[in-house]
Amino acid sequence: MLRRAFLLGASGLALGARLSRPATAAEASLSKAEWQAIRKVIGQQLAALKAGNADEAFSYAAPGIRAQFGDSRTFIAMVRQEYSPLLLARYTEFLDGAVIDGVIVQPLRLIAPDNTVLVALYTLERQSGRGWRITGCQIAPSTVQAA
Repeated sequence: MLRRAFLLGASGLALGARLSRPATAAEASLSKAEWQAIRKVIGQQLAALKAGNADEAFSYAAPGIRAQFGDSRTFIAMVRQEYSPLLLARYTEFLDGAVIDGVIVQPLRLIAPDNTVLVALYTLERQSGRGWRITGCQIAPSTVQAA
């Protein structure tokens, strides 16, 4: 739980820093192709996590997350312990993403085997020469009910 709190705290600090400055025109909106690329990165990381491919899953993390966890084994162990809803969901669905004060937020609806609905809120940033990388993920309850 400590690592999860730290991960969320670190992304919260970054989010707070970004909220304190105005977004540039480029940050205010993203093209359809960029949203597709963002969803692809999240989907690839999720597939790697479910397959137990720690190295591949870790490769989609932004440098700050990589530095925080140090290696792929530590990262995947934390995900298994603190983010099990990502791994256990019987259904996932990307919702509309948003740019909020310059922060890229991509929600992913998760439906658990017991029909509990959660939303994973991913934050991402574009890395020079590496495309989109995940800077954090926060799992929150949803008001939506599963059918």
